[in-house]
Amino acid sequence: MHTVHGAARTALAAALLATAACDNSTGLPSANISNSVDTVSLYALDGTPLPAPSGFNVQSNVVVRTDRFSFFDFAFNITAAGQPVLLPTGALGLGRSSGIQLQGVGFDAVTLAPTSAYVDTTAVPVDSGTVLVVHSRAAQCSIGIVVFYYGKIEVLAIDTVARRIDLQILVDQNCGYRGLEPGLPRR
Repeated sequence: MHTVHGAARTALAAALLATAACDNSTGLPSANISNSVDTVSLYALDGTPLPAPSGFNVQSNVVVRTDRFSFFDFAFNITAAGQPVLLPTGALGLGRSSGIQLQGVGFDAVTLAPTSAYVDTTAVPVDSGTVLVVHSRAAQCSIGIVVFYYGKIEVLAIDTVARRIDLQILVDQNCGYRGLEPGLPRR
């Protein structure tokens, strides 16, 4: 009969705890937040009242005022030439942390966020019907690992007079998950 002693027992216990806490080889905890589609409005950084929300925080899945809330992942503006744009943090001089990627398919066809090829330093022009995938700034989740949070967006309408953009958005708020379908996501 084999017995486990000392350091070997500690290592075995740690491995069993890790296996119980994480149900896969990626080390991510089980998904516990169901994805759902929301509609949000953002107002241009320029030419709108300060209290109007211009930014979006992907991890928290909320619109934010960029003058009061420093943790946002992209913002909306209309250029001097009249072009509506979404701006990742790098385009605003806040570091290359968040990213935006245009998609060539419809909103419902985007089911998994890509892991690369995001625009992180320049404005991304948008129009009604544009579909994008976004990722947050790097964030530490509850189990202590650093991950990105992902979402998909469809531009529903742009009102250049009110300087507002209406978006359909689905954000996966589960630690490090890339699933972009309604319901509990896949990894």
